[in-house]
Amino acid sequence: MTDRLPHAMRSDALDNRARILDAARTVFGEEGLGAPMREIARQAGVGPATLYRHFPTKQELIAETFAEQRRDCHAAVRDALADSDAWHGFRTLIERICELHAHSRGFADAFMTAFPEAMDFAADRERTLHAVGELARRAQKTGRLRAGFVVDDLVLMLMAHRGLQDTPRATRVAASRRFAAYVIEAFRAAPQAGAHGGPEASPDRSFRGLHPGKHD
Repeated sequence: MTDRLPHAMRSDALDNRARILDAARTVFGEEGLGAPMREIARQAGVGPATLYRHFPTKQELIAETFAEQRRDCHAAVRDALADSDAWHGFRTLIERICELHAHSRGFADAFMTAFPEAMDFAADRERTLHAVGELARRAQKTGRLRAGFVVDDLVLMLMAHRGLQDTPRATRVAASRRFAAYVIEAFRAAPQAGAHGGPEASPDRSFRGLHPGKHD
């Protein structure tokens, strides 16, 4: 009897942790990172003490809640950089980033560092933007990405894409895919771009001025 108690307690603890993470994905996904911890505890059917026993800080809960999305983001960057067709890699990276952001307002907030303590996500964003800059240089050499593209353009795109979070969840992903398709077409070089495209700019030009929450 006493030998089985610790196992039962561990099982209960695992169940509580799973319920908390499920609730956090739902609440953060719909309400963003500003959602209160007490609402997550309520949705999970546990008391605040139980929630804080598993996740002492909101930052820890956010990191664990979106661990899978972070892995997907890393994979998207890795696959895009490994693509032998730079333009295809560039396009698919934009599509996959939009898809990840469309599924969760919380992940989009963390990626864009709307939550000031989400430093791991800030590193993810920097890694992604660096990859976009590298892919852009390659794609521009093929003549398929317009010469004037800069990384700032992707930051602006993601800021605009966050507006889709206000659309109904049932239509959000489809709207995100259409948005990504339109943006990719805007980035595509016109046939005459080599002769008539405006002044060129380096794709990895500093984008600090566009970082949410940062000001010069």
